[in-house]
Amino acid sequence: MNGGLLVAGTTSDAGKSVVTAGICRWLVRQGVKVAPFKAQNMSLNSFVTREGAEIGRAQAMQAQAARVEPTALMNPVLLKPGSDRSSQVVLMGRPVGEMTARGYHGGRQRQLLGTVLDCLAELRGTYDAVICEGAGSPAEINLRRTDIVNMGIARNARLPVLVVGDIDRGGVFASFFGTVALLSREDQEFVAGFLVNKFRGDVSLLEPGLDMLKDLTGRRTYGVLPFRHGLGIDEEDGLRVSLRGAVRESAVAEPVGEDVLRVAVCAVPLMSNFTDVDALAAEPGVVVRFVDRAAELADADLVVVPGTRGTVKALTWLRERGLADALARRAAEGRPVLGICGGFQLLGDHIEDEVESRAGHVDGLGLLPVRVRFAREKTLTRPAGEALGEHVEGYEIHHGVAEVTGGEPFLDGCRVGAVWGTHWHGSLESDGFRRAFLREVAAAAGRRFVPAADTSFGALREEQLDRLGDLIEEHADTDALWRLIESGAPQGLPFIPPGAPA
Repeated sequence: MNGGLLVAGTTSDAGKSVVTAGICRWLVRQGVKVAPFKAQNMSLNSFVTREGAEIGRAQAMQAQAARVEPTALMNPVLLKPGSDRSSQVVLMGRPVGEMTARGYHGGRQRQLLGTVLDCLAELRGTYDAVICEGAGSPAEINLRRTDIVNMGIARNARLPVLVVGDIDRGGVFASFFGTVALLSREDQEFVAGFLVNKFRGDVSLLEPGLDMLKDLTGRRTYGVLPFRHGLGIDEEDGLRVSLRGAVRESAVAEPVGEDVLRVAVCAVPLMSNFTDVDALAAEPGVVVRFVDRAAELADADLVVVPGTRGTVKALTWLRERGLADALARRAAEGRPVLGICGGFQLLGDHIEDEVESRAGHVDGLGLLPVRVRFAREKTLTRPAGEALGEHVEGYEIHHGVAEVTGGEPFLDGCRVGAVWGTHWHGSLESDGFRRAFLREVAAAAGRRFVPAADTSFGALREEQLDRLGDLIEEHADTDALWRLIESGAPQGLPFIPPGAPA
């Protein structure tokens, strides 16, 4: 078997990442050797593979769903936004420079098509099936000429395309029809059909619409996935997440001790790898929310300053909103603060940045004895060590080089009183360390909070991925989906006018 499928979407956030992960988990449970693939990803949430390559976290989670080790082949192009108009381009896991959107779509993107196709071919030569994820919508006709992630790769690799639509948003039938009708005749030949996501209610009421959609397009619907809470895998793009007052979804469970523990995450600009706090939200009795006002730190037992792709910009933002002063007061009062990666850097004494912001010397918040210098070479590692008497594993993604001049050692950073700082992403996923850290936070905050003794973040992730696989197995036509993956799009699919220029 040398099968493949491209999971496209009517919009961003239609559910492509989740469906791709679910199909991967369903296939591997059938004994199929499967791998995920996303040619080009735009995300501030990234991961470091064992070979030291940076890829999107969604693809790392999809690899976990497929029960394979993630590699750079699975996400050869990663764009990390630095503003609304420019991004760092990461090629095969390594940064190759900054580029504006116009410059990228004006020529560079098309030049990468060969690399993308080579990676996909290598995966298809190794695995029985490769489940590819598209980006945005395949009907972005203004970008079709340089597309390497949707119909561009589907046609070059001759992949059948399944279009996912989020019915919870409304207008899914119009979105399905319009997506196909805006594609050229040549592109439409590869669009096999549709998958409805996040349906609430009685499916029998939806079926007449699905029948009419088939009559209009000549394409069937491969399944209707019901709405389920807590099924999202790692977020793709921090720029698009609505953070104001948001609470991370977690299992609703009573605290083990007498008190809950409240965690406030500063929603800094260009926030990256905010998935670090998912492990906290998984703990019974821990409530995590994102905040952007100083007053919202008042009742927090722990404040997390997360990673950011704009450390100096985040510093300015914290000062303008009064959050910097609130953090300084917390530190003086011995109330817990944790800085991770960029959040760690801005807690230090000063920053020398001629790389990211090119701002030169900038004073930090002065809460930790650390001097940071930005290097052009990016640090990409998978460290392991010990802290608070427990084994810890993590990953590092940063240009800033920290020189620690005091305090107590803490991972690669330091601790002063109740203020901690480290470059290590993912450290809170180490269960023993997380529990030890939360006990220290609770003691400093004066809370009678007790971490659960049996919470395994890894096991919870596996349960979540199994639930995604269950959704596909129970609510998709898996026989038809299997034929699609194995044999490609059906022949003789009708053209839906008006179409787009070839």
